[in-house]
Amino acid sequence: MASDYLERILRARVYDVARETPLERAERLSERLKADVWLKREDLQSVFSFKLRGAYNKIYNLSDKEKARGVIAASAGNHAQGVALAGRRLGVDALIVMPTTTPPIKVQTVRRLGARTVLHGDSYDDAYQHALTLAREKGLSFVHPFDDPCVIAGQGTIAMEVLRQHEDPLDAVYVPVGGGGLIAGMAAYIKRVRPEIKVIGVEPDDTPTLHRALAAGRRVTLKEVGLFADGVAVRQIGRETFKLAKRHVDETVLVSTDEICAAIKDIYDETRSIAEPAGALAVAGIKKHAQAHDMTGQKLVAVLSGANINFDRLRHVAERAELGEQREALFAVEIPERPGSFLAFCKLLGRRNITEFNYRYFDSARAQVFCGVELSGGMEEKEQLKAKLEKKGFPVVDMTDNETAKLHIRYMVGGHAPQVKNEHLFRFVFPERPGALLNFLSGLSRGWNISLFHYRNHGSAHGRVLVGIQLEPGELKAFRTYLKGLDYPYQEETDNPAYRLFAGAG
Repeated sequence: MASDYLERILRARVYDVARETPLERAERLSERLKADVWLKREDLQSVFSFKLRGAYNKIYNLSDKEKARGVIAASAGNHAQGVALAGRRLGVDALIVMPTTTPPIKVQTVRRLGARTVLHGDSYDDAYQHALTLAREKGLSFVHPFDDPCVIAGQGTIAMEVLRQHEDPLDAVYVPVGGGGLIAGMAAYIKRVRPEIKVIGVEPDDTPTLHRALAAGRRVTLKEVGLFADGVAVRQIGRETFKLAKRHVDETVLVSTDEICAAIKDIYDETRSIAEPAGALAVAGIKKHAQAHDMTGQKLVAVLSGANINFDRLRHVAERAELGEQREALFAVEIPERPGSFLAFCKLLGRRNITEFNYRYFDSARAQVFCGVELSGGMEEKEQLKAKLEKKGFPVVDMTDNETAKLHIRYMVGGHAPQVKNEHLFRFVFPERPGALLNFLSGLSRGWNISLFHYRNHGSAHGRVLVGIQLEPGELKAFRTYLKGLDYPYQEETDNPAYRLFAGAG
């Protein structure tokens, strides 16, 4: 019953290791959504995640004999750190089973917090089963990451803080969902104390664990889970957590990878902190809801649940954020292979910022260009631009929602062009401002044929362009004279071995 969990949450022992994190107003999001949006900053815990609350409460409530024997857990992420820290604080030996695929930095972090580690299997499921086996063999207490009343109560203390920190009326609290420990604890508390507040779960659309279970009226096991938001990549909601969620959660929202990336950027803009994908789910959920419903004046809380993101994932996040915000369109455009058509195409794009431009000569009739275009008017502007290009004779295929194109094809445009003769390769740097790419191309429109073109906006103050140009031997001197008059630093790369090996002409 919710009343049972109210008492459990009020009695939960978490503040030996956890801090009461701030509830901060998201000024930019509030202005954009015309709502009152607040962020519960669980990313500011010492292990950058809420997970230490439940882990500590579970271990603290073990008997002295159980503590003396030690505890075990299976995790490759935030739960592992929470158990390790709790064990060290309470003087309880902690063993963490982690998949062999766990990044070394995460293994080292857990060891640094005082826990022993065992690497087993290729997946969390493998590690989980091995941890259960070791728990039986060694008499260790298993600390479940979510499906345990003590863990649920520990996570529920976040709701207790939210309602104390925001005493005025609230309309909804958005909570990320994986196995359900966080939303179960928070919902049980909120619905007992302030039942008028909606509790809304947010999940990735490729891991709809709670969403599917609520629709079916029972726990279901997903055949596959998405890997991007790995902190919530759980195939089945917990038994106890589903019992609570079914009773207290009002609805669920599903968000895409692009929408999660956009939310990470929003959080960075608000706080200068970088949330992990699972940590940004609640913000993505608020934004998704705002697209479908009028949220004007509503008071909303998003739980920012964690910030343990690998640095090498930031490039992917940055590239997908603009798509998630509907501020970038990706097009594959066919252009006639004749001098001047490239420039004519760019003129149709106007002074919009070009985020990416990939082109390689293929045959004498036509060429395919892969380009990214910055939008200010969302999908409506995208459709208008597409119609404008097609009206002028440039067939367009919209790649904005094509996952294969976004993940792979955009980086594979090119290759050798044996039919291209007398190609010279140049690398340029020029100031990044609206119209800069168009101005650059206009300067090259002297009859010289562009046979290769690659441009990406890297978000810096300068644009970088790689250009292949066909020049007859008699034209080379005039072209180099022209380059001297350009206000752009450049370097010839015709003899670069990377070009020769992978993109060279005939």
